[in-house]
Amino acid sequence: MGLFDIFRSTDINEELKTMKETPGAVLLDVREVDEYEEEHIPESVNIPLSNLEKIQDMHYAKDTPLFVYCHSGRRSGAAVMMLRGLGYTNAKNIGGIMHYKKA
Repeated sequence: MGLFDIFRSTDINEELKTMKETPGAVLLDVREVDEYEEEHIPESVNIPLSNLEKIQDMHYAKDTPLFVYCHSGRRSGAAVMMLRGLGYTNAKNIGGIMHYKKA
C-alpha cells in the first residue's frame, strides 16, 4: 500500500466481486433494521452497528472474511474497528450501498 492509497475510495461493486470469490465470506450490513428492510444487497446479514456485539451470537470464526457495508461507508468503517476490537481479524469496510449497482 502506497502513501496515497488511503485516499482512494473503495468501490463496493468491485469488493462484492472479491467477496463472491472468497470462500466462507460473509456480507455484513451494519445499517439499522428499517434501512435494511427498505433495501439491501442480496445474501447480506444485518447486524446494526448499535448491536454489533451480537455478531458473537452468529458463531463466526474470528478469521471469517467479513465484508462490511452501510449507507455511505462511515458506519461500516466504525464497525470494522469495533469488530477488530472483538477479535475479528479479517473484517473489511467495502463502503456504502449508495454506490451499489445492482447486477
